[in-house]
Amino acid sequence: MTATDPTSEDATRATRRAVEAVWRIESARLIARLARLVRDVGLVEELAQDALVVALERWPETGVPDDPGRWLLATAKHRAIDLLRRQERYAKKLALLGRDVQIQQEYAEAELDAALDDHIGDDLLRLVFTAAHPVLSTEAKVALTLRLLGGLTTPEIARAFLIPETTAAQRIVRAKRALAAANVQFELPNPAELPDRLSSVLEVVYLIFNEGYSATSGRDWARPELCHEAVRLGRILAGLLPDEPETHGLLALMEIQASRLRARVDAAGQPVPLLDQDRRLWDRLLVRRGLAALARAESRGVGRYTLQAAIAACHARAARAEDTDWPRIVALYEVLAHVQPSPVVLLNRAAAVGLAGDPARGLALLDSLGQERALRDYPQLPAVRGELLARLGRADEARDEFARAADLTRNDGERVLFRRRADAL
Repeated sequence: MTATDPTSEDATRATRRAVEAVWRIESARLIARLARLVRDVGLVEELAQDALVVALERWPETGVPDDPGRWLLATAKHRAIDLLRRQERYAKKLALLGRDVQIQQEYAEAELDAALDDHIGDDLLRLVFTAAHPVLSTEAKVALTLRLLGGLTTPEIARAFLIPETTAAQRIVRAKRALAAANVQFELPNPAELPDRLSSVLEVVYLIFNEGYSATSGRDWARPELCHEAVRLGRILAGLLPDEPETHGLLALMEIQASRLRARVDAAGQPVPLLDQDRRLWDRLLVRRGLAALARAESRGVGRYTLQAAIAACHARAARAEDTDWPRIVALYEVLAHVQPSPVVLLNRAAAVGLAGDPARGLALLDSLGQERALRDYPQLPAVRGELLARLGRADEARDEFARAADLTRNDGERVLFRRRADAL
């Protein structure tokens, strides 16, 4: 038996890591380019995955090419042509590829890819709006966006949301089937549809980030990898739609919030509330980028994400928790409550009023939300009530509220935080 060469094994592992890194970077662009040619999101992902499999087989032997993105595109396009030739509708679909095939025959591959690059911005934008199409459920939009634009595998999506791999796979498959059944075209929405469709796209990215920043369930209080993916998607959107204020507003909010990730847990992995965090651990580069994005957003208009980013900026600009401009935060929440009068926004406004120095008024505002169905099982409601009661010196009542919050939450880290707060009273 021939002994395994450790050097060869190391090289193979290194190449595999390189392939995975290239896929994460290039997959969205690859899928967007292919989708413009074949107009079928399900087929496009299969072609892209085929190209990835070929790369995993060949690159350990041949090495990573100088332009791996171009290599993947060429491989996927060749497979697309072969597949379409074997299908009944070959003639019809080949017409979509006809111009591309003709160029391939007449010009060098480099000139073809340069021509494709001219459309990459529009192609990515079409892909963004397709993945978040209104015919899909929220869960399907999130899963498909992470798969097509984030480059996450099905197991990675399953781990990120603490769902079985089969559930994640079913969401993706059903999303593709729903798009096909509704005959959704790979195209940009018309001008009349754009505001609502963009709102849906931004909401999907926002949901991805929120799940990463404050996980709804599981052992981890945060899942930074989801935050990073959402920020990356936000940067793509801001680059593709530079004149839309809310693309910059959402990016600003995510970058400022993401700057705190390292400070949100202590050395033992236990959660640390915002006002107790060591602000020296905040990522100042992300703060600067977030504030710059906020300035771009505010110069173009003000919406729900821009207002939330402005609130986050109040914390980012304060060197110490006691330096926080709570009156400004309250004022911003007042505006946000008019723009987006949701129960959670009103809950946060009540908390801000209490932290601004008027816990009695904050408690009155909070108690007026007691009948909101959306907050019935929301652990933050008793947690905020406990904090306001503690500030009013009503320790026994506050302790009961924190205990109730601990019972309601499905996140282990948050449960520890609430119980610790109850014990301290």
